[in-house]
Amino acid sequence: MLTVTFLGTGTSQGIPLIACNCRVCASVNPHDNRLRSSVLIQKEGTTVVIDTGPDFRQQMLREKVLSLDAVLYTHEHKDHIAGMDDVRGFNYILKRPMDIYCTPSVLNALKREFYYVFSEDKYPGIPEINVNTLVNLLPFKIKGLLFTPVQCMHARMPVLGFRVDDFAYITDANYISDQEKEKLKGLKVIVLNALRNEPHLSHFTLAEAINLVEELKPEKAYFTHISHQLGLHEEVNLKLPQNCSLAYDGLKIKIA
Repeated sequence: MLTVTFLGTGTSQGIPLIACNCRVCASVNPHDNRLRSSVLIQKEGTTVVIDTGPDFRQQMLREKVLSLDAVLYTHEHKDHIAGMDDVRGFNYILKRPMDIYCTPSVLNALKREFYYVFSEDKYPGIPEINVNTLVNLLPFKIKGLLFTPVQCMHARMPVLGFRVDDFAYITDANYISDQEKEKLKGLKVIVLNALRNEPHLSHFTLAEAINLVEELKPEKAYFTHISHQLGLHEEVNLKLPQNCSLAYDGLKIKIA
């Protein structure tokens, strides 16, 4: 049984946005409060996080995560890597480096943002990581759990989605080639970014995400990386097709 927990489902600024008093940012419904997008994947003693945004520490504490085997990165934008420093809590408790899986471009960004991690003269207490560079995008295993990278585009930036078992997670994308779509056939659950209703240069709109669901035909779809511009959670959810739902922070799904 695969368990997926949505650690965050918001955009780069989260919801509520600083200094915004729109209906969504002022909502008292907790489903309208969204941390930066990330998911926790667990199966048979293996625990993996996809992306460590600025809210990573808060998300780990909220979900009471006591052990973490690896971190996978989709791409190098700040809202997906900014929390990497906080893996040192797991370093201390688990007494080992954290395995990280990423493309060369993400690794370059990590070296810029966290230069002290890669320094030859390391300061005591900095994060300890073991980098696994994904260069050929072939499937790879983490403690027996098989992950298949899915190449997508975020405007001109290549980003990765990941398939594990019959579940796939894709965020910050606005294009997937037909060749890569083949990796997304036969899914029970897919997660796609759905930023807002209006067109965007680098993200799927809600309508585009729904059209992709209709094309790929998973049993169930959840939408993430949601902007306050999309609208109130309850109102938007009521208008979605039967097999589609907005995800929300803390949502747990189980996939047999």
